[in-house]
Amino acid sequence: MRRGWKMALSGGLRCCRRVLSWVPVLVIVLVVLWSYYAYVFELCLVIYLIFYHAIFVFFTWTYWKSIFTLPQQPNQKFHLSYTDKERYENEERPEVQKQMLVDMAKKLPVYTRTGSGAVRFCDRCHLIKPDRCHHCSVCAMCVLKMDHHCPWVNNCIGFSNYKFFLQFLAYSVLYCLYIATTVFSYFIKYWRGELPSVRSKFHVLFLLFVACMFFVSLVILFGYHCWLVSRNKTTLEAFCTPVFTSGPEKNGFNLGFIKNIQQVFGDNKKFWLIPIGSSPGDGHSFPMRSMNESQNPLLANEEPWEDNEDDNRDYPEGSSSLAVETET
Repeated sequence: MRRGWKMALSGGLRCCRRVLSWVPVLVIVLVVLWSYYAYVFELCLVIYLIFYHAIFVFFTWTYWKSIFTLPQQPNQKFHLSYTDKERYENEERPEVQKQMLVDMAKKLPVYTRTGSGAVRFCDRCHLIKPDRCHHCSVCAMCVLKMDHHCPWVNNCIGFSNYKFFLQFLAYSVLYCLYIATTVFSYFIKYWRGELPSVRSKFHVLFLLFVACMFFVSLVILFGYHCWLVSRNKTTLEAFCTPVFTSGPEKNGFNLGFIKNIQQVFGDNKKFWLIPIGSSPGDGHSFPMRSMNESQNPLLANEEPWEDNEDDNRDYPEGSSSLAVETET
């Protein structure tokens, strides 16, 4: 009876958490809907409406794609088979478990390790992690090329939607800048007492305030992610240097400025501004800076390694601006 009560309570808490996770998204949606109403219907800046709606469409389109593009998970070949899983879980000797992972990893295109040199293994999803893959405790799954979990889109940002997230930041910055600059003339009229409508005064003040506030925070975040793209890094890799077989290498995936951009947006420049999938590859393996010992298949003729406790820690959920991830 007590166990059933605990299970019911746990289920209720999970349900509440899922509902509350949509609160940041709801806040953004309400702010955007209000800004649309205030700009289009209250101020009715007719001259600017064509450009405004063009930016608004791309802004909402990229936001939608960032929210509803599901994070991509590793395919089946990285998961332990039922037999291997039973063997691994029933084995009590850690050194034998590590050797089992060594043997399994030899068959996979995996080139990175934990900080101690061990196989990057997720004991929750029961899989050997592909390069740049991490486990998100919020989404409860391993995410390919995970960058961070963003509460403002209630989604994990990774290989499948990182391009859309960058575009969302770019169009958000442009949206806020456009509103602020076009409303500023009305703010001058308000300052001079030339706006007769009290309701118009309210919308002018809040449009300008909200646009400027979001612009400052978004341009910093967008600038940071532009820097990450130029170095071909994820947020996780910026905080924790990737480890190859020869040791840590902070520029292990850096291919040069142009190629780094193409790793996110693709080779065809006409798709760079449009929120459609164009990132090359499948998210399981990535070109590296050079082919040397650090990029040879993991665990070839290697000695057993110590477990890295830090690689199996859980990070708390963070905002997109702080970009704190959850990895196991």
